[in-house]
Order: sequence, then structure tokens, then C-alpha cells
Amino acid sequence: MFEGTRSVPQKEQIMTNASRIPAVPVTGVFAAIVKSVARRKLGIVPDSIGVLWQHRPVMMDMMKFGGKTEKWPELDQNLSTLATMAAASTVGCSFCLDMHYFLAHDRGLDEAKAREVPIWRESTRFTPRERLVMEYAEAMSQTPPVVTDELSDRLLAEIGAPALIELAAKVGYLNATARSNIALGIHADGFADACGLAPLATAAPAGVASQA
Repeated sequence: MFEGTRSVPQKEQIMTNASRIPAVPVTGVFAAIVKSVARRKLGIVPDSIGVLWQHRPVMMDMMKFGGKTEKWPELDQNLSTLATMAAASTVGCSFCLDMHYFLAHDRGLDEAKAREVPIWRESTRFTPRERLVMEYAEAMSQTPPVVTDELSDRLLAEIGAPALIELAAKVGYLNATARSNIALGIHADGFADACGLAPLATAAPAGVASQA
């Protein structure tokens, strides 16, 4: 799911840990196209492409569907970003958090809010509607999901049925990619670092906000 609009500066790729499946050279008929798209949208060729290159149909289908989810029109883009980041934070996918933080910056969204998604319950930056959306994304991302009738009814009244359906679908897709990344050992690739963004906020053991 390498969607975006413009690039960040080129950098040496940095992985905090090796993936569980080794990356292979990205070569062959479609390699130049895939690398070009990745560089245009993210500024780098993520190490994860080298991992997923070992099963190109899976990689291409997931990227295509991820791109389609970005074109759905019902859910406000800021709410969508907050929801996907809240889901990524709940599941624990550093790659997804890093990428969507970068995309918030890249699309001109409120990056100060995006930075504090991991501590949204303690933060004072978010509106009641944004908190509802992140609560829903967090509840959906538990195992098993813990979305309640009361939470669903409040969001239905707040954003309407089409946007709520889109929210559930986007969080579901994020969970699929995030859990795959974690299982494969795919970690943050440094998109935010490359464009000079402040570190994402993290929750200390006692729940006090800190910086990663």
C-alpha cells in the first residue's frame, strides 16, 4: 500500500531489525516500474518491497487495493488518517505508523495531530469527533474486536452510514496489512525521519506522553 503524492529526500534505508523473510533484489520486467512508483510516492524504495517481491501477485494486489481505499470519498481525509494510525498503533505496526505519519505531512494534513495519535487519549489536540473515530479504530483492532452498539450508534449519528462503512473497511484493511507486516518482521522504514518530521509521540509505561 504505497500510496502518496510527492517524495521525500533520498536516504540510505535504515531497518531497526531484519525482516523474518530476507529481502531479495527487485529485478525483472516490472522492477523499474515498481521502483519508480515507490520513489515518486515515498522518496525511497522500501525494504518491504524486496521481501514481498518473492510473491509479486500478493504485493501487487495489496498495493492496488490499498490505492483504491484512498479514493473512497465518504470519510474525511483527516479522520481517515487518524483512524488508520490509531489502528496501526493498537496493532503495533511501526511501518504503518511511520508511513501514514509521513503521508499526513505529504498531503498537508495536521501533522501535529498525527504525531500524537499514539497518545490520543492523553492528548488535548483532538475534537470529540476525532476521538470517536480513533476509539472505533482502536476497538476494531483489538483481538477480538470490542466495538459496542453504543459506540457504533454514536459514530453513525456523527458521520453517517456511508462514512462509517468506509471507516470500518479502511481499518479492516489496515489491520490486514499491519498484521502481515508484523508477522513478516517488516519494520519502520524511516519515511518521517527522511523529511525531518518530529518523532512520533509514544506512551510511557505510566501513560505519560513522551517522544520516540
